Amino acid sequence: MPSTTNVLDEARQLVERRLAELDDERRRLERALAELGGKAKRSPGRPRGSASTTASSPTPKASRGAPKKRRRRKGGTRADQAVDLITSQPGISASDVAKTMKIKPNYLYRVLGDLEKEGRVKKDGRQYYPAG
Repeated sequence: MPSTTNVLDEARQLVERRLAELDDERRRLERALAELGGKAKRSPGRPRGSASTTASSPTPKASRGAPKKRRRRKGGTRADQAVDLITSQPGISASDVAKTMKIKPNYLYRVLGDLEKEGRVKKDGRQYYPAG
């Protein structure tokens, strides 16, 4: 009678082989779809903008270069835009700042809170003023 360790090892090897076969098949199908003009979908659970790894260009984590820098917006950061708006219209409310910047107020409240901590703006009631 075979030992349980042997049976488990054989089962593990079978599963690993089958997974490798399925990975190969997926890569072949993605290449075929790309050649047909379709767009290969991202792997589940990957953030938007992430490309899935293909067989022709594997990039293991260990060999990746430095992380890419994020592009800055034309008008600077949201915080800078908010400070500029508050400077040009002292006493403006957060909801008016959000409407003018065309962003959601709950995101702007976070930005304004950070700006208060940094001492870039002051809050008096519901109104915001430039800090000196």
